Amino acid sequence: GFSINQLSLFAMVLAIGIVVDDAIVVVEAVERIMREEHLGPKEATRKAMRQITGAIVAITSVLAAVFIPSALQTGSTGVIYRQFALTIALSMGFSALLALSFTPALCASLLRPEHLRGNVVFDWFNRAYEGTRRSYVHRVFVSVGHLPRWMAGFAAMLALGVLLFVKLPGSFLPEEDQGYALIDVQLPPGATMTRTRAVMERIDRILEASPDVANVFLVVGSSFTGTGENAGRIYVHLKPWAERSGTAMEFIRWAGRILPGEIHDAKLAVFNLPTVRGLGYFGGFDLYLEDRAGLGRTALAAAQDTLLEAAAHETALSGVRANLLPPAPQVKLTVDRVQAQSMGLSATDVYTALQLMLAPVYANDFVYQGRVLRVLLQADSPWRMTPEALGHFYVAGAGGMIPLANVVHAEWMVGPPALTRYNGFPAVEITGTSATGRSSGEAMQALQGIVERQLPHAFGNDWAGQSLQELISGAQAPMLFALSILVVYLCLAALYESWSIPAAVLMAVPVGLIGTAVAALLRGLPNDVFFKVGLITIIGLSAKNAILIVEFAVTLQREGRTLHQAVLEAARLRFRPILMTSFAFILGVFPMAISTGAGANARHAIGTGVVGGMLSALVLGVLWIPVCYVAVRRLIGDRLDERGSSGAGAAPSGGGAVVAPAQRRED
Repeated sequence: GFSINQLSLFAMVLAIGIVVDDAIVVVEAVERIMREEHLGPKEATRKAMRQITGAIVAITSVLAAVFIPSALQTGSTGVIYRQFALTIALSMGFSALLALSFTPALCASLLRPEHLRGNVVFDWFNRAYEGTRRSYVHRVFVSVGHLPRWMAGFAAMLALGVLLFVKLPGSFLPEEDQGYALIDVQLPPGATMTRTRAVMERIDRILEASPDVANVFLVVGSSFTGTGENAGRIYVHLKPWAERSGTAMEFIRWAGRILPGEIHDAKLAVFNLPTVRGLGYFGGFDLYLEDRAGLGRTALAAAQDTLLEAAAHETALSGVRANLLPPAPQVKLTVDRVQAQSMGLSATDVYTALQLMLAPVYANDFVYQGRVLRVLLQADSPWRMTPEALGHFYVAGAGGMIPLANVVHAEWMVGPPALTRYNGFPAVEITGTSATGRSSGEAMQALQGIVERQLPHAFGNDWAGQSLQELISGAQAPMLFALSILVVYLCLAALYESWSIPAAVLMAVPVGLIGTAVAALLRGLPNDVFFKVGLITIIGLSAKNAILIVEFAVTLQREGRTLHQAVLEAARLRFRPILMTSFAFILGVFPMAISTGAGANARHAIGTGVVGGMLSALVLGVLWIPVCYVAVRRLIGDRLDERGSSGAGAAPSGGGAVVAPAQRRED
């Protein structure tokens, strides 16, 4: 039931880089056997499929299983995770089906021995590759011979990864250029509608002068903070991306700098639209400051002023304001119940008359020109604009018609236009945005710290809108990652019928996650929902690289090789497909990391993370995977034959297979 939207398209881009992996593994294996063993295409295909079918099944199972917890997520983040999870999981299913059926048929039909005769460029590349592979196998030989040193380095790398993720700022969703900007306008209390309209028209002329503005829509008498003659709001529609020079955020910063300098008799606030429609009126954070001890509105207003003053000096915050209209002149109506009763009026009669005078009251319906129209009763505007109007509105009493002024007394007062409550407490809404270069998570931490440090304990706060969803998302993330790794572990344990082999595979995951965190920190990106999607993807892809080596090592051990021999031979044979699949994915996703235009921030969050994670899994993972496999098999695994592991001789050249013992010992 998904549509073609930004989320499903993101998943499709990731799937493009992932689904070719299985086919690459098949083609590479067939080509290697044809080249090294001089077999025909059909015989090479049969032998290759006997060797790699298990690896393809394991890779597909892991990349599908890692997204199962994401697909079961609830809430607003679950909607995002679910589209990614199901799209990629289904793509992997089709990829495995084709790799096990259609790709072998193509290999047997299209590959020919003469295809292996390369030209000068191919010969040069193959020589360079062989030199790189020999160097890699030598390093693996050295590393498995110094296991304690490399495992200590692995522990240090884990500690570094934890530190990097702690330093990574949090966020919910990146703010995007949606082609709109919002402006909230507040004049001083008591300002008339005419004065408000004049200010709005001046703002309109300033905005229309910008070359990036397509049109401006003005609303007088209603703002994002409430209604009143001194309030207004403006919707600014920007030109399409290709027709303007700057982004929406650049326009918002420009308007926030120019308008206050030109408009001196109104308070202005310029905002971006919320990333998710329905989670608040505008982007940024949304906090409710609550009076939890019942100290009253005066004390709440003082706490609000203290909070706003401290927030103005906080470098992580920008544009912090109370989202309410200031106290304004009001008319307070008091019903004299004793006087009304003496005149034969009940309180209900008086309140009904006031309702008819001030508020529209539904009377009935009537049919006019084939349409059903409503009849609403209300005093005409000239007869309800001043307290003196009470003397012109009558209600039937015991002795005749009685003016409302006889039983209703009016007095002027100053008070808030609306009384806000949140979670049952008197509250005031505080909104704002993060400063340039800071994440929403840092802004929320800074504002939370002000509430806890500088306000009395009688006042607390709750988050709303996108800020609340960000807290929920951050709290769910550790459990989500743990469940993803657990599901992958159980899946591999069922495939290999072993508890130790999956542990060796999953030890490659932290290597990829570290690269993801480093890439995000270098580009100044926060840990938002899209970045977390990239993390889940890297869990599966890091495990994929490990499976390609571990699967062959396990098979070679079962054929009689020692632990060291099996690891070195598996590293030699699987180095090329790991390079091919990793670079295929990196090059497929790289355009997302450098894209521009509408929605680019979300693409950067996913693309940067997965590119950094795959580079780390490729450069560091291929070295640590053999080390981790040897360590796990020695410490907790079923001990296969390790004869000769301590005396493996000189490092293998990488150009040929490692010699295996002629027979297998039965334990």
